[in-house]
Amino acid sequence: MSATLTWHPTLTLERPALSQSLETSDVALAARGDAQAFRRLYEENVDRVHALARRMAGYDRAEELTQDVFVRAWQKLQTFRGEARFSTWLHRLAVNLILSRRATYATERARFLADDEVLHRIETRPSGREHAVDFEGAISQLPDGARTIFVLHDVEGFRHEEIAGLLGVTTGTTKAQLHRARMLLRGHLSA
Repeated sequence: MSATLTWHPTLTLERPALSQSLETSDVALAARGDAQAFRRLYEENVDRVHALARRMAGYDRAEELTQDVFVRAWQKLQTFRGEARFSTWLHRLAVNLILSRRATYATERARFLADDEVLHRIETRPSGREHAVDFEGAISQLPDGARTIFVLHDVEGFRHEEIAGLLGVTTGTTKAQLHRARMLLRGHLSA
């Protein structure tokens, strides 16, 4: 694919969703190398992928991860079997890629940071919502494990068994981390 895709925030309410038959057609065309068909798939799904990346990895990594997801989707499009909607397949691909990159980021961070107290990071976020509840900011303050499980369960709707399978942990761990995340969010939002 010769064109570079970049994420541009748009209001998804202004854009009608692709019908399943048009999506299926675009997937088939894109799998044969049609960049315009892939661009339509990209435009239809970029906001959801970016929101997932932002919630799971933070604002500072979301754009890069979004790009990586769509590059990987382009590379792996021939593996799409059509058993589910393309958006469902893309979402699973995004979750897997974000989780693997987060593990890489953690390894890199461990090389440079010897003390956990240094991890208090200040993330930037778009301005203009000063009077709104800063839910995105509260999510970004969660520890990585709790944030991942909270986003996958409460935001994206995965079941504990699915999350446990994705992360290689027990369902008891996912439930405990979800409880921890909710308590931390409650404390942050009530402050």
